[in-house]
Amino acid sequence: MAVQHGAKDDGGFVPSVQGLRAIAALSVLMDHFYDMPKGGVYDIPNPGFLPPLWLWVQSVINVGGHGVELFFMISGFLIPASLVRHGSLPKFFFDRVLRIMPVFVVLHLALFVVGPIVGYKFFRGIDPGSYVGIFLANLFFVQDALGLPIAQQNAWTLTYEWAFYIWFALVFAVVRGGSWLLAVPLVVLGLACVLHWPITAFFCIGMLFSAIDFRISIPGRTGLMVGLICGAVLYASLSLFHPFVGLLPGFLLFAMVLGRGSGLADALATPSLQYVGKISYSLYLVHPFVLFPLQMTGLKLVAMGVDRWLLWAGFIVLGSVMALAASALSYELIEVRLRRLLDHAFRGLLFRPLGKVGQSV
Repeated sequence: MAVQHGAKDDGGFVPSVQGLRAIAALSVLMDHFYDMPKGGVYDIPNPGFLPPLWLWVQSVINVGGHGVELFFMISGFLIPASLVRHGSLPKFFFDRVLRIMPVFVVLHLALFVVGPIVGYKFFRGIDPGSYVGIFLANLFFVQDALGLPIAQQNAWTLTYEWAFYIWFALVFAVVRGGSWLLAVPLVVLGLACVLHWPITAFFCIGMLFSAIDFRISIPGRTGLMVGLICGAVLYASLSLFHPFVGLLPGFLLFAMVLGRGSGLADALATPSLQYVGKISYSLYLVHPFVLFPLQMTGLKLVAMGVDRWLLWAGFIVLGSVMALAASALSYELIEVRLRRLLDHAFRGLLFRPLGKVGQSV
């Protein structure tokens, strides 16, 4: 094992981090392959078209939702360097909006236009005034603060992301301006948020690695195995104990992800994971929309007596193919082309031209 010093990344593109994005998105997808077949029923065994599974298999699949903590570590690592590179809060937030909002807004509009037409249960019993209120609250990620339901299944994490961006940008601004005393209440606020929402502590792991040059490089299969063990312990800690218990394995895992030449980093840099990592944001947001019609079909077919194992296998296979295809399309049309059009249309009005949209952070 090699502990690397003087190898701190500059916050630019890191292949292993891109691969970790893929693992995070695929983990959430795996969790929904287990959860969505239940059809919203949780108080009886084997509901919907979920076949009878061993409890340990259910437990393993069900931890996939904790891929969001991996996303938080990645954001904590990349956002500080991104803010430093921009050197300007307006430019930083402009690029954050370009990165986050296009896919979200397209899906948001599709949900609120098509959802009531197809009878999506979320809209049942909602009057026009509530419809508008929920639409706006979800559009600006304040639904939790207003006690309103969340519309997009996975978009709840974007509330945490935006809160982190704003908090870190404020700390960055006051520290850069030399107002260290003003930073104290912001740091206290951050600590209070971590205590109230423990999963936000995983932003801190990423921030720590953006500031220090500590990395762990265990080469070859041994490094890959140690990394997988740390990942398994992290997921188990989050499911069985408290998020704070997962901070140590999360720290060790991320140190190996960033360790140049480590077996884990090399595995994450494989071409297939690199591609899934590239489309991971679209995959994260789009896949519930793709899986929904398959879910409804499966629930109808199981009521007609179709075998649950056959339905579940079809749900996973078709869902995987369709989710990846839709995400690739979303990436190309929205994250690349629409984003480029928006960039060209608005950047020149607000700032001096900065060229083409760079590598996604």
